[in-house]
Amino acid sequence: MTTPQLVTVRCLTDNYAYLVHAGGKTVLFDAPEAAPILAALKERGWTLDVIALTHHHDDHIQAVAEIVAATGAEVVGAAADTHRLPKLDRTVAPGDRIELAGLEAQVIDAGGHTRGHIAYYLPQAQMVATGDSLMALGCGRLFEGDAPMMWASLQRLAALPPQTLVCSGHDYCAGNGAFALSVDADNSALRTRIDAVAAGQKPCAPQSLAVELATNPFLRAAALAPSLGLEGHPEVDAFARLRSMKDRS
Repeated sequence: MTTPQLVTVRCLTDNYAYLVHAGGKTVLFDAPEAAPILAALKERGWTLDVIALTHHHDDHIQAVAEIVAATGAEVVGAAADTHRLPKLDRTVAPGDRIELAGLEAQVIDAGGHTRGHIAYYLPQAQMVATGDSLMALGCGRLFEGDAPMMWASLQRLAALPPQTLVCSGHDYCAGNGAFALSVDADNSALRTRIDAVAAGQKPCAPQSLAVELATNPFLRAAALAPSLGLEGHPEVDAFARLRSMKDRS
């Protein structure tokens, strides 16, 4: 099989969708807006085979019907979220190993932002579609889950190979970067990353898991615990404090 190609598609105001193409087949992760996604497919002469959804929020699913009408693509999503996702042709659950457009995909429990949120790890493409769970320099708000749930999800994602590209659902780098600096000001890797994004030298996402582990404050909760007055506490306590601080920032 040829090396999978990954294309990042900017949608709406600050959303990202992702196309992965290999062996003449293409999978789309999330569907925020039809026009830019269909344009990206047309530009490359690709046929869309599958749409894989991470969670039910409108800005990740609202273009499904239009894209399916244009391409006939199969729609895949979490069985636990069937009642609030578009019509699914195939349901999946955390722990499943499935095929997406000819590529192996592992379904990971990424709950916390919402219940039923999943991520898709594609080893051959060395990428993981994380939606609004693990984000560039951040993580999603806890709308339906709680801190232990999200912390467990982040730990599952953090255990993937370090070269894995984290394909997150939004460009929140400005806000996330400012918060990260406020709690991790002495982190030189963080400053370098933020400066490179601001200068247009590096994209906000996707970014390697290794870089996220070095710069994302929510993945660095244990290292930041002493500065939060939580040294010796469970790591999840530091994470919960950081998430609460970010919510108020």
